[in-house]
Amino acid sequence: MLNKKYLNISEVSKMLQIEEHKIRYWDSIDPKTKKYRIEGISTKSKGGTRYFNRENIRKLQQLKNILYDGNSHNYSIKLAQKLLYSNSKSNIKNNQIQVNNRNLNNLKKIEQILNKMRILLKNNN
Repeated sequence: MLNKKYLNISEVSKMLQIEEHKIRYWDSIDPKTKKYRIEGISTKSKGGTRYFNRENIRKLQQLKNILYDGNSHNYSIKLAQKLLYSNSKSNIKNNQIQVNNRNLNNLKKIEQILNKMRILLKNNN
């Protein structure tokens, strides 16, 4: 990462290879719930400009890893939010960044099931 404390959305978009509109969507308020779709994605200035610190970028990378495997879309944003939130709770509790192996195993199982379902759906069409 660059030696800057905060990066702007275009720098983060290029670095993580996530389109800016997706980052804005994940960082926007859901009109139904009136809450952020994914909490803690950016730091906003008084004028509303999004800036991203190391923690924001780490969270975006995790979100990208949960939602996308290569070019295929795997999970809903609500599931991704729950997974991110459960990981951040355990990170805060342990006061360090660590991967929850049980969640990763569950994600792998879910991914295998989804891939099998995709194959079945393709074969039935």
